[in-house]
Amino acid sequence: MKNLKELFEHQLKDLYSAESQLLKALPKMAKNATDKKLKEAFEGHLNETEEQKSRLEEVCKKLGIKPGGEKCKAMEGLIKEAEDFIEEAESDDVMDAGLIAEAQRVEHYEISGYGTAVRYAKELGHKDIAKILQTTLDEEYSADEKLDKLAEGRLNKEAMA
Repeated sequence: MKNLKELFEHQLKDLYSAESQLLKALPKMAKNATDKKLKEAFEGHLNETEEQKSRLEEVCKKLGIKPGGEKCKAMEGLIKEAEDFIEEAESDDVMDAGLIAEAQRVEHYEISGYGTAVRYAKELGHKDIAKILQTTLDEEYSADEKLDKLAEGRLNKEAMA
């Protein structure tokens, strides 16, 4: 990568790969969640993730780049950790608390990635694209807050028992 434009394109492709991988992982997380509200949160975020992937396709089209071709190794690792955790959890309460922790790791990665992409878009003069990416960044913050409330409200306490 020779310049910010190429780095920005790389970031977009990485985010596209991350969202694509997450679309495959979220149904498994929802299936393993035992708390109704947590299950609903995962299912809701699955719909949001589909929209986020579509937004990335729109952004890439506007920039004349193909979104595929990149493999987000970070998301691959985060999903692998979540899958390993699912195999190790021995109670429903621990499962739910751990799924929240795993999901928040994913959200924090996405917040970092989209925050960087928004900044690059602005610096490159792509105000319209920055707005599109900001919409997704706001959704990622919201998803993280929902998970926080579920954990702090009840699920972490139940896992302590």
